[in-house]
Amino acid sequence: MTRTVFFVSDSTALTAEMLGHSLLTQFSGNHFHEMTIPFVNTPERADEAAKTIREQSANDDRRPIVISTLIDPALRLHERIPEALHLDLFDTFIDTLEHELEQKASHRAGAAHAITDINEYMDRMEAVNFTMNHDDGVHPRDLAEADIILLGVSRSGKTPTCLYMALQFGVKAANYPLTEEDFAIQGLPKILQPWRKKLFGLTIDPERLAQIRRERAPNSRYATPENCRFEVEESEALMRHNSIPHLDTTTLSVEELATTILHRTGLKRHGFS
Repeated sequence: MTRTVFFVSDSTALTAEMLGHSLLTQFSGNHFHEMTIPFVNTPERADEAAKTIREQSANDDRRPIVISTLIDPALRLHERIPEALHLDLFDTFIDTLEHELEQKASHRAGAAHAITDINEYMDRMEAVNFTMNHDDGVHPRDLAEADIILLGVSRSGKTPTCLYMALQFGVKAANYPLTEEDFAIQGLPKILQPWRKKLFGLTIDPERLAQIRRERAPNSRYATPENCRFEVEESEALMRHNSIPHLDTTTLSVEELATTILHRTGLKRHGFS
């Protein structure tokens, strides 16, 4: 059975989506059709959102679920849409916190994702630029600036993990792709030797790696199970031989990978997720 879920927000809807997904994953027997309505920050936008949700309810012949983070009480959708189940995440906690802190909330839309510290924001943007410029080790002369260097075989998850750490945590992350040339020397590539303490390895199940590579380069030696198995075995041997901490990416999301790496390395978060 498919159930429509709306994520509604007066800003980007990132908070509604993040918390909403956490709730929905507890109900694995259901299929959810997810729709996002951001920037509901005027009465007119609230009316438009209400109309969209009512129409979907009529089409589905069952009431949709609305997960919202609308901070302005005048914009909340409870009274506008009796045909939906409403989960207002801010309404659940704001009153309780106001009572405990003996202070009224600001009720400022978009505060969770606003630029409140310009220096922190600029640090994160600098980290993103650094990471994009150092994807696959393209500027090795600047690796001294890196907070961390991820290494692993091609398509093992290095790039998305680096970008997530940069954007969410302000970490300058470079990455280095291990190839057959690196396996032949049975040691660390020369370019990485000065930065041994910054290295962290990623590995992956060979069958999953072959599946990912086939989508990129079907019918190639690069994507064969035999080659993938060889590369993974050699990369793991190189990491063990050089005492490089490493992590299997096969079943982990990029959020889990980044958080685990930061926890294991003790890297400081420069921003907030």
